[in-house]
Amino acid sequence: MQIAMIAISATGSVNPERAGPGFQRPAFASRNQAIDSLPSLALLTLAGMTPDEHRCRYMEVRSDADFAALPQDVDLVCLSSYSAQIHLAYATARHYQQLGIPTVIGGPHASCLPEEAAAHCDAVAIGEGESCWRNILEDAAAGRLRKYYGSLDASFDMRNAVMPAYELLDHNNGYARITLETSRGCPHRCEFCASSVLLAQKYKQKPIDKVLAEVDRIKACWPRPFLELADDNTFVNRKYWMQLLPELKKRKVRWFAEADIRLGNDPELLELLAESGCKEVLIGFESPSPGHLDGLELRNDWKSKQTLDPRDAVTAIQQHGIMVVGCFVFGLDSQEPDIFDAVFEFVRDTHIYDVQLTLLTPFPGTPLYERLKREGRLLKENAWERCTLFDINFVPKNMNVETLLEGFAGLAVRVFDDDFTVARRRELRRQVVTFRRETRGVSPM
Repeated sequence: MQIAMIAISATGSVNPERAGPGFQRPAFASRNQAIDSLPSLALLTLAGMTPDEHRCRYMEVRSDADFAALPQDVDLVCLSSYSAQIHLAYATARHYQQLGIPTVIGGPHASCLPEEAAAHCDAVAIGEGESCWRNILEDAAAGRLRKYYGSLDASFDMRNAVMPAYELLDHNNGYARITLETSRGCPHRCEFCASSVLLAQKYKQKPIDKVLAEVDRIKACWPRPFLELADDNTFVNRKYWMQLLPELKKRKVRWFAEADIRLGNDPELLELLAESGCKEVLIGFESPSPGHLDGLELRNDWKSKQTLDPRDAVTAIQQHGIMVVGCFVFGLDSQEPDIFDAVFEFVRDTHIYDVQLTLLTPFPGTPLYERLKREGRLLKENAWERCTLFDINFVPKNMNVETLLEGFAGLAVRVFDDDFTVARRRELRRQVVTFRRETRGVSPM
C-alpha cells in the first residue's frame, strides 16, 4: 500500500485580537515558531514500524487550502491531530473519503473521544499507536477496516520501540528542532494535563541504546541538529540519565527537555546536562506561589509540597548555562487578579530566559474538563477549537472572564516587551559568566 502520514499542524488563537499585541512580539514568537515547526513524532514512529512492502509519505496540513496539494495516489491515509485542530483533521478525512480513500485518525483527542472521531473517518486508533498499527495495516490491506483499534488500557512496552522514520522529513521544510522520545507519562498527574498521561497509564522509559541509536540516525540526516525531547517530564529517573548523559555528550548535539523544579536541587546532574549539550529546559511552574498549586495534582500535590524556592531553582539551573523556559498557567481556582503582577515580578527578579504564558484549558479526556462540566463552568461544551492554550472556555473562580483575559493580555505586553527581554537576558548572561568564572575560571557562553 501507498500510505500518506498527515500531521495536522495548524496553530493559533481563535480570537487573536483578544490575545493582544504582546503575543506578536519576537520574544513570544520565537518559542511559538519552534513548537509550530516540530514534526509529528507519532506518525514518524508508525512509519518506522511499517513493513517494507508498504511505502509511507509524511506531510503536514495547516489549513483546508492545502488540500489541493495532498496526494491522491494513496491507498490509506493516517491522520494525527490535537484538539484545537481536530476539525481540520476531520475535514481532511472527509476530503479523502470523497475520493474513496480510507482514513484513520489517532492522537490524544481521538483516543479520548473515539465515537466523535469515528463519525468522520473509517477507523480510529485509540491509545498508543504502536499497540494497534500492525492490525490496522493488515485490515486496511485486506479491505476490512474496523471502526476502532487499540485501547487506553493497552500499554506498549518501550523496550520494543522502533526507529522513527526520520528520513521521511523534507530537509527543506525548515524544522527548527527534531523530536525524539526517552519516556512517556509523568508521575505527577496534574488535573489539566493533556499530554502523554492520557495515553500512557504509567511512567515508562525507553532503553538507552535505542535513544542513542535515534540520536545517531538524526545526526546522519542533519549534521548539526537541535533535538527536542518529546517527554512530559524528562529527568524523573536520575540513574537512567546519569548513564545516558556521558554517551550523549560524545554525540555533540544541542537539545531541549521538559523537567520539574527538583532539577534545580541537583548540581551534579546539572553539570552533566550542561556538558552533554542541554541548552534549555521548560519547567511548569504554573504559578510562583506554592499556595496556588494545592489540589492541582490528582495524587499527592507534589508541586505544592516542594521546599525548594522556584526562584532559587531558576538561578541554579541557569548558572550552569542551561536556559529556563518558565511555563505559567492562568485561571487556576486559587488565583486572584494579583497573579499577573506576581508572575511579572518573578520573571523580572529571576532573569528567566524565556516565558510561556497559557490560559487554563479544559482539554477533552482530562479530569479538569469533567470537573468544570460538572460544576457548570464551561462556557461552551465541545468547543475544541478553543483548546489552544490562549483561548478561554470556562468561568474562573476568583475573577471574571474579562478580568482574566485583560490581565493575561496585559502581562504578555510587559513580559514580551523587546527592551525588557533584552535587558533580562543581558543580566542573565552576566550572571552566568560570573558564576563560571568563580567556579571554573571559564565562560560557557
